[in-house]
Amino acid sequence: MTTLSNEILLAPGWSVPAVREGEFKVCAQTVMDTSDPLITFDEKGVCHYVQYFNEVIRPNWFPNEQGQQRLEQIVEQIKRETRGKEYNCIIGLSGGVDSSYLAFLASQYGLRILAVHVDGGWNSELAVKNIQNIVTHCGIDLYTHVVDWEDMRELQLSFFKSGLANQDIPQDHAFFAALYHFAIRHQIRWVLHGGNAATEAILPEAWGYNAMDGRHLRDVHRKHSKHPLKSYPIINFFQHVIYYPYIRKMKQARLLNLVPYDKREAIRILEREVGFRYYGGKHHESRFTRFFQAHILPLRYGYDKRKAHLSSMIVSGLMSREEAIEELKQPLYPSMRDLEMDKTYFIKKLRIDEEQYQRYINQPTKSYTEYENNEALLKRMAAAKKKFKTVLSR
Repeated sequence: MTTLSNEILLAPGWSVPAVREGEFKVCAQTVMDTSDPLITFDEKGVCHYVQYFNEVIRPNWFPNEQGQQRLEQIVEQIKRETRGKEYNCIIGLSGGVDSSYLAFLASQYGLRILAVHVDGGWNSELAVKNIQNIVTHCGIDLYTHVVDWEDMRELQLSFFKSGLANQDIPQDHAFFAALYHFAIRHQIRWVLHGGNAATEAILPEAWGYNAMDGRHLRDVHRKHSKHPLKSYPIINFFQHVIYYPYIRKMKQARLLNLVPYDKREAIRILEREVGFRYYGGKHHESRFTRFFQAHILPLRYGYDKRKAHLSSMIVSGLMSREEAIEELKQPLYPSMRDLEMDKTYFIKKLRIDEEQYQRYINQPTKSYTEYENNEALLKRMAAAKKKFKTVLSR
């Protein structure tokens, strides 16, 4: 078994090569740095994400009494619009903290919830147990959609070969596609979303690309696989932009933005109330995501996603910059043994060998712009929508 670099991955305060050429620079207010090639700084050394949070996100974030009022109004609206139906709303349940706490919170308000879990073949045992505990405690109906493993394997391997930074797209796309599929089947219009400003306000565009771009996903698969997909759920542009929001009139509710959501406190509540067990890192409920974010992403691309999550907590007031710096000194993996086990599992699961793994790891990285995508079309649609709203508001 190949020994992995202890110096890169486990030394306190480890660093990775900056993607951006020139002087390495860290934000004076957060822990974001020039490993994000699109980052910019003002004259005080503060990165542009801080300004974006204050001007764009903060006005739509209500962790206060106003948020409580808005939350109660939304819950009442959901109940009113779904009176007489089997379910008020639907939620994607991964076994992670955000979705588990969202399900717990929504159940406290008496919403009738259909939970959908998408098994992409990478579930950790902890995630499965967390899901069982949350649905049992909250009395939530659960449907588990199992993605055909050969489809998922072909897509994961295609993205691994692609050189792209967002290797989570095959899982993320399937999760949302299956969720909306079941929402339509059960005539559910309200989707509860676990996205939140407290921990996800900062998500660098350079570190990934839109997981919902079906055209992009298909092109990566077409260029790196000879095996057709059999049943993998794909959302196309029309469904994503027109059909779901305007024809089916589906609505998203991000309830975690209407409460003082502190992830550390949420973990304590879930542990106490439902027997939740934390798995050690954001999205590490997936064994693939843990290995990808804690090893492949920093080693191959120079991105440590903890910086974005911790910086989000800094600007939202949940953590000091000093605490975040100390957190970054902790190893991404608790031990070399865990890292080796995950690497072995990854290679075996994708049915490749050590030589193939090293070849893919060492090949040049690529931008999503080198593959077909709908980014320009999505931006035009967003601009048109914004202009239309402006006209209506006059």
